Formats: sequence, structure tokens, C-alpha cells
Amino acid sequence: MIVVTGASRGLGQAITERLTEKGEDVIGLARSVSGMSIGAIECDVSDYSSVKNASREIKRMKKPVRAFINAAGVASMNMAVTTDESTVQKLIQTNLIGTIYCCQLFAPIMLRRKHGSFINFSTIAVALALKGESVYAASKAGVESFSRTFAREMADFNIRVNCIAPGPIRTDLLRGITDAQIKKITSQQVINKQFQKSDVCDLVELLIDDKAASLSGQILSVGGV
Repeated sequence: MIVVTGASRGLGQAITERLTEKGEDVIGLARSVSGMSIGAIECDVSDYSSVKNASREIKRMKKPVRAFINAAGVASMNMAVTTDESTVQKLIQTNLIGTIYCCQLFAPIMLRRKHGSFINFSTIAVALALKGESVYAASKAGVESFSRTFAREMADFNIRVNCIAPGPIRTDLLRGITDAQIKKITSQQVINKQFQKSDVCDLVELLIDDKAASLSGQILSVGGV
């Protein structure tokens, strides 16, 4: 079984659909599961008890979890000095603490089999230090640091932990971002082009496959930095 958070929209939805098309047994976690066509569990990753309840439901299914994909996230493009308190808290609580909660509570399911793969999500804004994304980038920089160390903690149990850091990809997170702004960001990438959700799905497929058994503790930037 593969578990995907944020499965009702954006990259999470795209990943869920791709893996389902490939014949994988996928369970989606989302704050609202209304209208989802796959098996889904209502879960707010920023709330510890909600994640714990979801992990209990997964355990009751008695199916091995071979991959967990932390695709849930929120974004806010604003200067640090004009970002209000509630937005700061929401970014850190959802992006960083939500990722930690999911890894903490779902790792024990993989530990029993001594096999599995976690994929967490960062952003190219961390490496490029993009102006106007300081708080958002800070929350994702925490995800990168956590992922590298968590990978070392899980290594003895044959559980891999990697992080994908996409450049600007058209999802709900980029509402209000103009084509000119996107072009300015992609011009700073090694590969100067805008990538698509399908490119991220390709990376996810690679990282959950045993062919990627040598990859752990890595930050894979979509577009390169």
C-alpha cells in the first residue's frame, strides 16, 4: 500500500492518480475526502490527533505500507515583515510539523517489515532564497533538514527518506503568480524551463521503486539548482 497526503488536489492528487493508474493500492489522506475516487481517510496533517487516528485506521487494514508521500502543504508568497502571525503559524504547522507528525506516526508501520520509503516535499525556493518566500522557504528548509537526519535514523531498518523540491509548477499553490514571475524563477534553475506535475510524478515513481535502493537522505530539485 502507498499512502499520499494532500491527495485531494495539486501534486498530491496528481501523484495519487498516477500511482492508481499504475495499479498501485493507494490510500489518500486529505482534510476533505468528498468526491475522491480512491480509498481515502479524512486527515489534517497539522493536527497530531488527526494523523494518529489516520495511522490507526491504516494499521487496522493490516496491509504493508511500502511508501508514504508527504504531499500536503500550504504556501504564502509575501515578505516576512508583512506576513501575519496566523499565516506564519499555518505554514510551519502544516509544512514542517505536519511532515514530522506523519513520519513519526507512520514509520512504526514500516519498521515491522524493515522496508519502506518516505518522500517529503520541499521547494526550490529554499536553495534559491527567493525574495518574498522567506517564511514559506523556512518551513520547507526545516523539512529538508528533518528528512536528511530522519534518513539516517531509519537507515538501519531499510527505510529510505528522500525529499523532492519542485520549482514553480502550476497548482493551487501558485494562484496569483504571473507567468513573468514564473519565468524569473525558472531562469535561475539549471534547466531553464517550467516543469509539470507529471515530471514530479516520474520522480515519485523512481523513489518508491527498489531500483532507487541507493538513494536516501537526498534533496532532488526539479529543474536543478
